[in-house]
Amino acid sequence: MANSTEVTNTSTQQVTTALVTHGVIFSVFVIVFILLRLKFKRIYQPKSSFDIINDEKKPEPLPSGIWQWLMPLLKKSDNFVIRQAGLDGYFFLRYLAVAAGLFFFAMLLTFPILLPINAANGSGNTGLDQFSFSNVAIRGRYYSHAILSIVFFSVVLYVIYRELTYYTSIRQAVLSSPRYGQKLSSRVVLFQSVPDQYLDEIEFAKLFDDVKKVWIARSNSGVAAKVKERDDLAFKLEAAENSLLKMAVKAKLKEEEKEYKEKIKNGEPVDSTDAPTEENIHIGPADIEKYVPEKKRPQHRLKFLIGKKVDTINYALEQLPILNKEVHELQSNHKDAKPMNSIFVEFGSQYSAQLAYQSTAHHTALTLGPKYIGIEPQDIIWLNMRMFWWERLARKFGAMAACIAVLIFWSIPVAFVGLISNLTYLTNKIHGLRFIYHLPDALLGLITSLLPTVLLAVLMMLLPMFIRAMAKVSGAPSYQMVEYYTQQYYFAFQVIQVFLVTTLASSATSVVTQIIQEPTSSLKLLSDNLPKASNFYISYIILQGLSVSSGALLQIVTLIVYYLLGAILDSTPRKKYSRFTGLSQLQWGTVFPVFTNLAVITLTYSIISPFILLFATTAFALLYVAYLYNLTYAFSETPDARGVHYPRALFQTLVGLYLGEVCLLGLFVVSKAWGPIVLEAIMLGVTVFVHVNLSSAFDGLIKVVPVDTMKPLDGLSETASYKRPTFFGDGFLKNASEEIKDSKGLKDAFDDVEIGFNLGGPRASENIPLNDLNRLSLDHIRNGASVPLLADGDTKQVPPASFIKRFFQPHIYSSYKVVKNRVPDIYNFTDPNDIVDPYLISHAYDYPAISARCPYLWVPHDKYGWSTAEINKFRGVIDISDSGAVFNDKGKVVWKGENPPSYDDVVEQDKLNESPFKDDVDSKN
Repeated sequence: MANSTEVTNTSTQQVTTALVTHGVIFSVFVIVFILLRLKFKRIYQPKSSFDIINDEKKPEPLPSGIWQWLMPLLKKSDNFVIRQAGLDGYFFLRYLAVAAGLFFFAMLLTFPILLPINAANGSGNTGLDQFSFSNVAIRGRYYSHAILSIVFFSVVLYVIYRELTYYTSIRQAVLSSPRYGQKLSSRVVLFQSVPDQYLDEIEFAKLFDDVKKVWIARSNSGVAAKVKERDDLAFKLEAAENSLLKMAVKAKLKEEEKEYKEKIKNGEPVDSTDAPTEENIHIGPADIEKYVPEKKRPQHRLKFLIGKKVDTINYALEQLPILNKEVHELQSNHKDAKPMNSIFVEFGSQYSAQLAYQSTAHHTALTLGPKYIGIEPQDIIWLNMRMFWWERLARKFGAMAACIAVLIFWSIPVAFVGLISNLTYLTNKIHGLRFIYHLPDALLGLITSLLPTVLLAVLMMLLPMFIRAMAKVSGAPSYQMVEYYTQQYYFAFQVIQVFLVTTLASSATSVVTQIIQEPTSSLKLLSDNLPKASNFYISYIILQGLSVSSGALLQIVTLIVYYLLGAILDSTPRKKYSRFTGLSQLQWGTVFPVFTNLAVITLTYSIISPFILLFATTAFALLYVAYLYNLTYAFSETPDARGVHYPRALFQTLVGLYLGEVCLLGLFVVSKAWGPIVLEAIMLGVTVFVHVNLSSAFDGLIKVVPVDTMKPLDGLSETASYKRPTFFGDGFLKNASEEIKDSKGLKDAFDDVEIGFNLGGPRASENIPLNDLNRLSLDHIRNGASVPLLADGDTKQVPPASFIKRFFQPHIYSSYKVVKNRVPDIYNFTDPNDIVDPYLISHAYDYPAISARCPYLWVPHDKYGWSTAEINKFRGVIDISDSGAVFNDKGKVVWKGENPPSYDDVVEQDKLNESPFKDDVDSKN
């Protein structure tokens, strides 16, 4: 049987095992990534190697070689990252970088002081435990822990303030830019709980100025069901046509091969010109029936399992015209449907929309609210457009209650994981467990270190689906709000289950036998062993820092799914296109909380067990590199949440300060260190004070676009966000640009004013005064240019400064007027993904089925003319194209890299269809 010293040393064995295990995994994954990076470009650098994203965001390829790509990647500017990853990805990476920087600073601060204080003349702990708080035997030494906690936690509070300042400045600069200022979604406000009086376009328009269009959300279940029925049949037809053509082509190729062998066998001359080509085939009625008999044609049942079997192609040819007519009738009468109590309102400018969004619209509580702005049409959750105020409250608190119930229930399996991590401590009373000491040290380490961390990760993977479902139940109006809701509750699960429950279970398990023997000493025993629980989290951080970061780089699952499942499942042009262009995305509601919780754990133990800082710094640095690569070169941009997850993560990080301070207070109380108790209590009060004031100061700024960032202060100009009314009344300007031309007084005034674009022109430099940036002559103004003044009308210089000065003066060097000149140039232009089709714009915020068009189908082209014959068969019923995909000489579908056919291509497609054949492509392509 192992003695007590051996038992206490198992914590160090856990960390060592985790470090070795995950170190090996990290090495293998990174080596494989380096070897595969250049070969499998679709997985590891699709954005720079293929035309998958817009040209404006396509990055330059990184250098080839083993390590040559790393430094250029790390040197990428903030502008580059924002361009590639959007605000959400940029601020996620910034969170990782800030965390790594903070923990590195804490390591430099605490290691020279706390490690020798904890280790020298201590309580006799060994291994990593000798460097923790639990090894301190002299009460007076606790002052060092209290003072260092005040210094470090104060720095954390300041950095959070600084980051909130920077975030709001970047957000304001981006959202007031031409790209966002002109977006339809930036000019549309969603009002919910609208009373019947205002469920009318004319009546609602009376509430606000500058209302341009009103969409009343209506219940359209009938048209939605009919559109789904039509679309399902259309895509069944597409699958059937692909299957039919594939069977026919393979049968024809098999026949040709047989004829070829017969000629060889009979000694007949073989001439390659005998093979059918588009030049020597003359299409009459196609002979596809010869190669695909009627009994082998694609069929389906009209009802699942028991329905009548029908020929899919012939059935679609008969039913699609009927369904199209029914859909068109329902769509044309959609305004007869019962209105829901939500309404989308488009204003003439972002400025007008923000005024409406920031105002109190109704005198009755819970009416014309909640309000939302910036929701894209494709992101709306339509089921939540119909809720009464009392229903919204019931669902909101019902979802909250369900989350809390699951949170409590989840404690049971999570506590079991914590028990496994300290299994060796139970052997004193549960003798049946002593067999574990006969296991090899490596296996024992795996059981007590690797197994709990893996089980914990698996448990936490099961929660997001439930939380997202509760987000929809509670009334989230968009998928971005679902992720925002998920971030809040998933973080709570992470902190309570991954951290607190596991910590308490781990600490209690390690001393349970001693508590049974001497119950009165329970508090002292728990306080002595609480720091030892940090070793479990060191193992967890090692898992995240080594295995997770390298796994993110390798993307082993994506690699397998793309090349293995893609080869098996993707047999049509559309499936091949979707597989190739469907890049991976991160879901911020579950990604952010994992790493926010890591920061919370590290902050909590930063003073109690300083060694955790070394592993946390390394982990966050490696995670930063991995996600920097993926977000800029491999992953697609997520649905735009406009960076909203970052301030929530910053405020959630404060939980780490509270837990760290409370734990230190508890440890000081148990040790009766009265001086440190007072110091830590003061720090706790300061944290609460700063937290309350940060919330008060920034809660509004992180939700709205301030007026002075949208409206020019010269009183004359227009911006992307603000459009002047054409008439101000008697005695006022009717048109600013015309008045400038006619007024010498205004001309002279403008000659003395230095004017700059909101975002345009050359990038600002820290060493260039703002009044020298982006100068615009009065001639440009006379010609009608839109030229807002600098924010606050401030033209004074921002002098160059050292890093220290810039760091401690974010109100100057991270202010809106400085930051706005540093965002990417793409924000000066409209988004190429914005809706431009007038028909779609007019129905942008209608129920999607209202504007749904019949799908444009896609089949591969064959040289025998069968695809052309099938297309002609359905002309006037449904649009089908065989452009962009062909059959190769083995009868397999080859996608040529083109986008699926769309209604924008109808004219060109008609021209192509005038000829029965199109240019073929080499099968090697």
